[in-house]
Amino acid sequence: MLKASLISAAALVMTSGLALADLAPVKEKDQFIGLVNGKTLSRPFIQLQVTPDGRISGTGGMRQVTGTWSWEAGYFCRDMKWGNRDIAYNCQEVRANGSEITFTSDRGNGDSANFRIR
Repeated sequence: MLKASLISAAALVMTSGLALADLAPVKEKDQFIGLVNGKTLSRPFIQLQVTPDGRISGTGGMRQVTGTWSWEAGYFCRDMKWGNRDIAYNCQEVRANGSEITFTSDRGNGDSANFRIR
């Protein structure tokens, strides 16, 4: 039983590493817009649209999400509200592969959120 658990854990780690390796850095605003324009970024209970004119809209956990974004020195910088709660301004590293996109807070040094691009 322990051996099977270790094998499963090893497989999960290897699979996670491969998925991360498939995500290439997005460094240019035009590249980012090409990925998200007209698309929905989704993950469980969250659906977001990020528009070329600097707006963020959607829902998260049945609450409205609104905000603005800009592209600064290769990073996606956003200021958002989730319902009545302010989500602090943060610049994030972006990585993508065309069907998935990951945002990592604090210019790539913080927490990450992975979304499907639909």
